[in-house]
Amino acid sequence: MQHVASATEMAQEQVIDARKAVPWIIFLIFFAVLNETVFNVSTPEIAKQYGITPTGVSWVLTTFIIFFGIGSVIYGRLSDIFSLKKLIVAGVLIYSVGSALGFALQAWYPAVIFARAVQGAGASAIPALVMVVVARYFSPSDRGKVFGLLTSTVSFAIAVGPVVGGFVSATFHWTYLFIIPLFTLISIPFFNQILPAEKRKPGSVDILGAALVAFSVAGITVYLSFPHWYYLAASIALLIWFVAHIRKAKDPFIEPSLFRNKLLRGGLIVGFLIFCTVMGIMFVIPLMLAKVNDLSTSTIGLILFPGAMCSVVFGTIGGNLADKKGNNFVVFIGLGLLVISLAAIAFMVGHSPWFISAALLPTYVGFSFVQTALANRVSLTLEVSETGVGMGLFNLISFISGAVGTALVAKLLDGGMMEFYSNPVLNSLAAVPYSNLLIIFAAVVIVSGLLYKQIFGKKAAAAA
Repeated sequence: MQHVASATEMAQEQVIDARKAVPWIIFLIFFAVLNETVFNVSTPEIAKQYGITPTGVSWVLTTFIIFFGIGSVIYGRLSDIFSLKKLIVAGVLIYSVGSALGFALQAWYPAVIFARAVQGAGASAIPALVMVVVARYFSPSDRGKVFGLLTSTVSFAIAVGPVVGGFVSATFHWTYLFIIPLFTLISIPFFNQILPAEKRKPGSVDILGAALVAFSVAGITVYLSFPHWYYLAASIALLIWFVAHIRKAKDPFIEPSLFRNKLLRGGLIVGFLIFCTVMGIMFVIPLMLAKVNDLSTSTIGLILFPGAMCSVVFGTIGGNLADKKGNNFVVFIGLGLLVISLAAIAFMVGHSPWFISAALLPTYVGFSFVQTALANRVSLTLEVSETGVGMGLFNLISFISGAVGTALVAKLLDGGMMEFYSNPVLNSLAAVPYSNLLIIFAAVVIVSGLLYKQIFGKKAAAAA
């Protein structure tokens, strides 16, 4: 039977006023996600200051991402036991402490890395817990719209992160990037006021289970950045240990029954395929424009900017459509736009980059539609008591799939495995591998759509 919140459960939960809550939620999400990309353009300056290699400086980015991904699922689980209000405040405070440490200890590179880890541990609470707030305290009629706004905010923050980072670094110094997250402290009084005072729920924190998840995810992430077999082997071993542990633990970190929820399981699989594909696209397009069209970094940014801005606008539109027409309707529109866009770009590789820019618009719009509606659909498969860890898993899947998609694309291109077919409309041999990749991406999107229909189609969902 489908796992949804019953009317009784919904009645027991306080429904908060979306009009009062949404502006502060958007404010908090923006400053949390901004830190994913705000340091990107400053890595050459950081490497020069400390006299380190590109691999060494990459830990400024990788460390934050590792702790951000791990924290997403851990905070999700904690929200099923502890007060959301207290957890969000704790996350904001930890985020700010990490930022203050990074700025104060900027002279010592290991301290900068440690500060980025603390930042990631705190920042991860924000998107993870905000999704739980929406799933738990917003009325079903508002959820789609709010998930759309969250998608738009995340897209906007990621898009403007490098711009903000470049401006701050050029105007002041890259270390001032650590000051930006301190703005999140402004939101603490609001969340203390608007969120209900929850009592501690029954259950204990499975520290061993949380540690196994954390180190397993860390191992996968490190392997994708530095592909040595022992990182992957350790991650798989820890994952096996975790599965064995939760089957025997009295109060496991993740209830095994959650994985028996067919709709949730299906949503995570579809999400992984879509997120993996889109992150691969976002990685390959700049490479394609640089290698095939010989464009500069600044010009590539201009090519991508219209699409990024479209995702900001259409995330909200997708949320409104999901509330009016249903999540399935929005997902299929989004998948259709992705396929059309990818097919068009595959035949335009090597031609005018502004054609590519125009063809990318449906990619960004389609992904914002899918991301918004899929998050909403997954939230509806969960009982109220499962929203924390369930949405945490959804966040974790999107994080891991992004890393997997980027790493797979890099390996396929570096290994020359995409140079097997020459599209007759292409005007250069350099365009061949990129065209092939885009066609494969389109095929994966089609498979994802068929899988989604099988899992979430009316008959399938009713029988679940």
